[in-house]
Amino acid sequence: MPTEIVTTDDLREFKRELLGDFKRILAEHSGFLTKKWLKSADVCDLLEISQGKLQTMRINGTIPYTKLGGMIFYDSTEIQKMMTRNMQNVLRLRGRK
Repeated sequence: MPTEIVTTDDLREFKRELLGDFKRILAEHSGFLTKKWLKSADVCDLLEISQGKLQTMRINGTIPYTKLGGMIFYDSTEIQKMMTRNMQNVLRLRGRK
């Protein structure tokens, strides 16, 4: 089996490529939630709202949820979509003024 010599320049290039890959991955996932399913406490912390406000949002259909065995879970993707929709609505309303 042939032997390959790795130089310090090779290592530096590898480091640049690796850091570039990490930066790209972080940029792609910047602002995204990492867990698929969140519990109520997680959502309250994320949105900086009380348990009561979260319950109101569930009741009036503002925030989608899944109930399983007495536990309530929220899909992080749906929360991101909800936040984006509401942000766009605010931007549209500001444009009308």
